[in-house]
Amino acid sequence: MRLILKLLSLPFILITWVLYGVCRLLVLASGMILGFVSGITLVAAVVLFFKAGVVPGVAFLTIAFLISPYGLPRLAAWLTGKIGGINYVLRDFLAS
Repeated sequence: MRLILKLLSLPFILITWVLYGVCRLLVLASGMILGFVSGITLVAAVVLFFKAGVVPGVAFLTIAFLISPYGLPRLAAWLTGKIGGINYVLRDFLAS
């Protein structure tokens, strides 16, 4: 029975390995691009504070935070780490 479970885990190992690699590449690339865009959005938020008022400035600051390295890219990196953890758990199961 254990051999059957190990054979059934092989496709999942392959899928999580490929998914982890693709997600890691996307997180690295998007982190660099979104960091640059976040800086531009921050400058736009400061300008909006003086030109349009507090509400548009706060809205742009919120958007700048979400696309900064501490917002959504951090969440994506955490999820990518979880996928990598699942891959390692499956590989350990196969090795035992």
